[in-house]
Amino acid sequence: MRVAYLGPAGTFSEDALEVSRFAPGSFTPVICKTIPAVVEAVAGGEADRALVPVENSIEGSVRPTLDALIEHAEAVRIAGEFDHEIRSALIAPSGVDFEWIEAVISHPQPLAQCALFLRTELPRAELRVASSTSAAVKQVAKAGEPWAALAPARAARLYDCEVLREGIEDEPGNVTRFLWLAPRGADDPDGVSGTGRGGLWKTTLAFAELGADHPGALVEALLEFSDRQINLVRIESRPMRRELGRYRFFIDIEGREESEDVSAAIAGLRSKAEWVRVLGSYPAN
Repeated sequence: MRVAYLGPAGTFSEDALEVSRFAPGSFTPVICKTIPAVVEAVAGGEADRALVPVENSIEGSVRPTLDALIEHAEAVRIAGEFDHEIRSALIAPSGVDFEWIEAVISHPQPLAQCALFLRTELPRAELRVASSTSAAVKQVAKAGEPWAALAPARAARLYDCEVLREGIEDEPGNVTRFLWLAPRGADDPDGVSGTGRGGLWKTTLAFAELGADHPGALVEALLEFSDRQINLVRIESRPMRRELGRYRFFIDIEGREESEDVSAAIAGLRSKAEWVRVLGSYPAN
């Protein structure tokens, strides 16, 4: 099995993949430079499965994942979810003291998740963005400058660096929710059985362009679920990217797409929105 994820080696995605219940005992890694490229690898047939971050308990949604899922909704589906605890470490080349650090580099998510630490402990350090946490460690390892990176602690060993501080995220219990992706039409992914937590399922939907543009239009659309006693566990809006004031909505509901009440609710939503996409129906954590 070919499994795509955000690389290079040493990212939080790789950490999550190693302990995920979905990954097979052996697989061929398809390491991608960006999150959209991970989703594209499944859509284009370059990977059989993928693991991508979608939501963090401190910083919220991982927007590139949501946008990529919409872009490739016809080819890729969500087949499972996995919660992974995130512990960030401040990593620097050997011999660099904490007090010398002039710049801190990482993916935007860890930079935001460790904002309080950076603001109070390294107020004069310049913050720079990298494509991934491990790419940041590689960059500081080669720079020959008093720079540091935010990344998993094990990335320090991979790139001959040292951990200066660990567990520096703003809140304890920092958790990222990952999604297991599969091609549309593929068999039930390995490791994903017919039941999730307590037999529960989730279905993730996206919709936009509510036909009745008036006060309460969104409420009326969501009533398709509440009227059927279907629990809405998450909702988020994202810009349509065409003009101000136009949004698409992402929702997670409890229930399986094939169940009578959920399928009826989705049909009702289709009558109120210009488009509705079922991004996946999968066992809940």
